[in-house]
Formats: sequence, C-alpha cells, structure tokens
Amino acid sequence: MFVHKYNNIITIENLLITWERFLRGKRRKKDVMLFQLKLVENLSDLYYSLSDYSYQHGEYKSFNISDPKPRNIHKATVRDRVLHHLIYKELYPYFDDRFIFDSYSCRRNKGTHKALDRFRHFAGKVSKNNSRTCYILKCDIKKFFASVDQEILIKILKRHIEDEEIINLLEKVISSFYSKHPGIGLPLGNITSQLLVNVYMHEFDMYVKQELRVKYYIRYADDFVVMADNKKYLEDVLIKIDEFLKESLNLKLHEDKVYIKTYASGVDFLGWVHFPHYRQIRTTTKKRIVRNLKAYPKSETINSYRGLLGHGNTYKLAKCVGLE
Repeated sequence: MFVHKYNNIITIENLLITWERFLRGKRRKKDVMLFQLKLVENLSDLYYSLSDYSYQHGEYKSFNISDPKPRNIHKATVRDRVLHHLIYKELYPYFDDRFIFDSYSCRRNKGTHKALDRFRHFAGKVSKNNSRTCYILKCDIKKFFASVDQEILIKILKRHIEDEEIINLLEKVISSFYSKHPGIGLPLGNITSQLLVNVYMHEFDMYVKQELRVKYYIRYADDFVVMADNKKYLEDVLIKIDEFLKESLNLKLHEDKVYIKTYASGVDFLGWVHFPHYRQIRTTTKKRIVRNLKAYPKSETINSYRGLLGHGNTYKLAKCVGLE
C-alpha cells in the first residue's frame, strides 16, 4: 500500500524540487519563462490551493502531431503540469516496483530497444533456436488513451492508495479531460497519463501472467505479443484476453491489428519486422526517415536516427541517407 500522506507530498519544498525537475529542457519555452518570472508567487498559489483543497485543474490546449501517425496532444498549463510532475515523482517508484518485468513503455531502464531484444530472446526460446515453428499473437488496443475508463482507473488506484486526499486530487486530475464523453479517456501529453495507463494495463498484465500463466508475453503501451509453439493455444488465449479487456477494462482490440503469424514469415512489432536471423525497419518508417533527412535536420535528429538504425539490418538505408 502507498503509505505517503497528502500533506507530506504537497509541501512547498517538494514543489520547488519538482519545479527544478520540470524545468529540464523547457527553460526557453515561453509559457515556462512567464511562469518563472513570478515563480515564488505562482508556486505559493499552487501550494495554498492544494493545502486548502481549493485546487481546480485548468483547461487544455490541443494540437496535432505526426508520431508517425496523427495524434491529438492536449497540453495543460504550466501550473497544472508542475502538479502532474509532482504526482508522477511520488507515485512512480511505488507502482514501478509492482509492474511486471516485461512491460516496457514509459519506464526507467526499459524502452523500445529492450523490448525488441526481449522479443528476439523469447522467439529464440520458443523456436528452440529456430529449429521449430514459433507462432506469435500480435495485438493492439483500439484508441487506447481515448478509451480508458476513469471510474475503473480510480477503483484500481484506491486498492493501492488509502489516503482519501490523494485520491481526491487524482480524481481532479483524471477528470480534467475526457475524449468522447465525460468519464472516458486520458490526455496524450500529461506525464501522469504515462504512468496511469501502465497502472490500468497492469491489471491485464497480471491476468495474462497469473491467470492464463502465459510465459512469453511482452507489452509496450497498447501493443503486445504472446508467443508459443502451438497456434491453437494462441487462438484460445486471444478469446480470453479479448473477453477480459472488454469486461474488466472496457477496452477493445483493434480488429485490423490482431493476427497470429509465424516468426519465419515476419512479425511487425514496435516499428520493426522481425525474422529469425534479422529484423528490418518498417517500410513506413523508412519513408519517414528519408523524408525527414532530406531537409537540413538538427544534429539531435541525425543522432536519433543513427541510434534507431543501429538496432537492425539497415546498412543500405543508412548508406542511402548518409548515416553509414
């Protein structure tokens, strides 16, 4: 159980520590600079609104990005984002210790590259070093962030957090946004959302690992795979996980992104198509890299793509775009 108390979390000292963390990489942002001009006043105002329970979450500004597919991002005010970082700082260590090993999204010392390596390791185990057929069930949840049921999420949080004042604050943050109608959805853009979707999906992770006793399972956000040497076993697992997601989490699998394939035929997972002896980058990702490097990209962009291409068989592509 999360043992920290509300009044010990919202101290002015903790807000100052959180502010220093929040500032990283944002010092030149206009809204951050304006907030900092009256930092003492702004943080004091946030502190007093939290201490007398009058805090109300502000509105969001929305904008679209391509990442690579179109996404609608919702950006909170600096004041609210500082609070989000405070909540994240306090809750992350508790929940991260409870997450399963093979959950890789938005976690320290995890990430895409480790998920890719784990995929190859599991596929090698199931296929007995490529000497037998390895079947892979690949699934994706439809409109994941926009479909999170806030009431279910709060019930999950209450099982871990007994302090009602912390729960009330979390309810204010969670209910500050909705997608199609009130009570449904989390905003892409909140650092709290990154943690809360993992808390939400941890219920599913535990069902897969403890109830279904699945050995070879990897999840990255709403993208997950199950591996086995028996296709019928995976077909049965698919029926059960589809039912659990609908009944327990009010989520649906994406009908166009669920399939069972053999490892040898190539499985698309986290931007790469995986085969027994190599993996190649997804065609749409190749096109995006070429397009983005045609202009005059920043050095960070070049280094990011160079790092990405280093995780697969991409010599020809790297040579084509001048990254070899």
